[in-house]
Amino acid sequence: MNYLSLSDYLKAKYGTKVYKLSLTSGCTCPNRDGSISIGGCIFCSEGGSGDFAAEYADLEVQIKEARARVDTKISAKIPANERKYIAYFQSFTNTYGDQKRLMDLYSKVLEYPEIVGLSIGTRPDCLSDEMISFLAELNHTKEVWVELGLQTIHEDTASLINRGYELSVFEDAYRRLTDAGLKVVVHVILGLPGESDEDILETVKYLSDLNPTLFGIKLQLLHVLKGTKLADMYEAKPFRIYELDEYCVLVGKCLKLLPKETVIHRLTGDGPKKLLIAPLWSGNKKLVMNTMRKYISEL
Repeated sequence: MNYLSLSDYLKAKYGTKVYKLSLTSGCTCPNRDGSISIGGCIFCSEGGSGDFAAEYADLEVQIKEARARVDTKISAKIPANERKYIAYFQSFTNTYGDQKRLMDLYSKVLEYPEIVGLSIGTRPDCLSDEMISFLAELNHTKEVWVELGLQTIHEDTASLINRGYELSVFEDAYRRLTDAGLKVVVHVILGLPGESDEDILETVKYLSDLNPTLFGIKLQLLHVLKGTKLADMYEAKPFRIYELDEYCVLVGKCLKLLPKETVIHRLTGDGPKKLLIAPLWSGNKKLVMNTMRKYISEL
């Protein structure tokens, strides 16, 4: 089975492999600071779903440190001045807070010639018209993606995980972003407590029917991490956790539902091993990716 991976999309567009620089904007989240709730989504660690991101610091320092980490993966045959990157602001809600400060930050990061695009993780209820208009302007210069953590379309599950907004809020944000010409990447978690395979596939089918067609999707395996409310739930009453072979089958079904032009940004994801409670097999990233690719190639 063929699908459009993020790596293939970027290589086709930029003529070379493009790497992500995980950066931090210094934002918090309305689901943590009391504006909506306290404590965040039940699966979210203290890192705000950005456990591998840089510590908040001066932008130039962050970029330098992020490049140092990423460049170990890049062939020495590619000169440093020819390497290309996407600036990825993942942790917490990156359109929440002082909008002028954030706008200055995102404008500045795109001034770096090696950075060819910007990806911003946020919530659909934290997107002002002003911010969308600003990001749309940046998009005329370099590629801008807005990543939204939907996780599920099912309101009972959304309530359980303390998402803090209804599906209609996502729909409104998606319309406003796409009307402005921005590319949207949607996060979906596979394996949330109480959800069946059919529930998950309903979420993916809903996304596959979006108009305009969804630019990108991240399929994220549910991780139970230490220090989260989800961990407390799991320890009190363990819920179903996918085995690797079951997860491969489910991802294969998801891919079959999605439009061929939708870019698959992630098939599983991984959590920090020091925090991982379950599933433990997900800590072996090489095994997971090799197994998944083999399974998908045979579909």
